[in-house]
Amino acid sequence: MGARKASADGDRRIGRRALIVGGAAAAAGTAALARDELARLWWRVPGIEKPREQGVVDYAGARWVAASDANWRRADRPDDFGVDMVVVHVTQGSFDSAVRAFQDPEHKAASHYIVGRDGRVAQMIRELDVAYHAGNRDYNERSVGIEHEGFVDRPEDFTDEMYEASARLTARICARYDIPVDRDHVIGHVEVPGTDHTDPGPHWDWDRYMKLVRRARTEQSRTGPSGSPSATAG
Repeated sequence: MGARKASADGDRRIGRRALIVGGAAAAAGTAALARDELARLWWRVPGIEKPREQGVVDYAGARWVAASDANWRRADRPDDFGVDMVVVHVTQGSFDSAVRAFQDPEHKAASHYIVGRDGRVAQMIRELDVAYHAGNRDYNERSVGIEHEGFVDRPEDFTDEMYEASARLTARICARYDIPVDRDHVIGHVEVPGTDHTDPGPHWDWDRYMKLVRRARTEQSRTGPSGSPSATAG
């Protein structure tokens, strides 16, 4: 599930904010940064937050359940960090236990989405923000993390409903950020450099999953856009 509790992201949030704020101040004095870059940086000044609409989800099939703000950091993706990967996780527990963990500020990790064995989808972190899910700062900044309810050693946990719901979600994410639907860009947590996790494990059927993602991507391209960030919880 997600990153280890001692997330590498957690202890670098202040350093990044100080760096950005200092860089913006220097740019204002030297005119080194373009005007549009400064426009994206103003809200990072301490005490100022970029406006957010409560309950908005990025995927229309998801229900909003907020993670603790200790388990992610605010960003403005893809403007500040390009998104070019989806990381597949397995919770090593139930859907509800994953929600509780991600709402726990002491957990220090969370993914953007959780997909249940019954196909339900919860979004806990906005895609524009950086979730502490991969255990690698660079991968956190450039990916969307999807947890799947179950255990890596129980193939029966990976149901038809889960595969299909997750595939539709991943296809929509890939469409939104123009991510290639291949195994270089849709990866397992185990494939993240430096991680000690093994999920999604040997029973996750990658061939089946990628076929479902490609099929969903084709179907979505025919029917037009949906699941955009204008969707709301409910």
